[in-house]
Amino acid sequence: MRKINDILKQHNLKPHRYIKEGNVIIVDTDQGKYVLKEKKKNNKIYNYLNSRNFNYYPQFVSDNNEDYDVMEYIEECEVPNEQKIMDLIDLVSLLHSKTTHYQEVTDDDYKAIYEDVNNNIVYLNSYYNDLINIIDSKVYMSPSQYLLARNISKIFAALRFSKSELDAWYEIVKKSQKKRIVVLHNNLDLSHFLRNNNSYLISWDKSKIDIPIFDLYKLYKRNGLDFEFSEVLKRYEKNYPLLPEEKKLLFILMALPDKIELNKEEYENCKEVNRMVDFVYKTEMLVSPYYTKEGKTE
Repeated sequence: MRKINDILKQHNLKPHRYIKEGNVIIVDTDQGKYVLKEKKKNNKIYNYLNSRNFNYYPQFVSDNNEDYDVMEYIEECEVPNEQKIMDLIDLVSLLHSKTTHYQEVTDDDYKAIYEDVNNNIVYLNSYYNDLINIIDSKVYMSPSQYLLARNISKIFAALRFSKSELDAWYEIVKKSQKKRIVVLHNNLDLSHFLRNNNSYLISWDKSKIDIPIFDLYKLYKRNGLDFEFSEVLKRYEKNYPLLPEEKKLLFILMALPDKIELNKEEYENCKEVNRMVDFVYKTEMLVSPYYTKEGKTE
């Protein structure tokens, strides 16, 4: 705490109260509230965002050489979550738009993505084959095992879809010489978006540069069951349309079922299986309208 007090003193801030929330400390001072967060990453990302005229994050008070970042405290206003997710996706599409550039790629770049995803598909297919064989051998299934067995055909269908689309995606991109890349927040979650008079993204520790779909994929895996995500995707594409090969890879990743290990209390096992099955069905409903009778994305 002495180190924090020393940092505040350097900025002529007199603390009255400290509140620990997660990995940040909210400090009530004589000049208002501030947020302190232990520095895990240098501030070059913020310098770059500023150079692209994107400053939708809490502003810094601290210098780059301090052990803690000291940022302004954003007093969030009450916004329904259904509106909040749309405001969030508007900001993400703006981030991607303002930081878009193109990078030369080699055959190995796309091949590495293909092999990584393909290995995951092969592994999941083998894993669920073994798991369902074990479940089928039981005289009495547990509720979670029964739930999984009832929906195993959907899981295998999702894996077949991902494999077929992955092969089609690779045929499209393997001759490409460039790919579109952006700054990814890479930690999107409704809790990392703040709204008052302006919109703000917080928790940039995992930010990186890559293709834009990974922000959408992570947001879907975290909040996809809470909202009508097809509308979220439409809102994003209204501002920043995905390229056909980007959308195809996004759907492949979204369709992949999570690995479920039935090694917890039965109630937790049921919750995990139910969540995974819900994602499989919801992804099928989301993806299907984008495909014609020939199975090609529109």
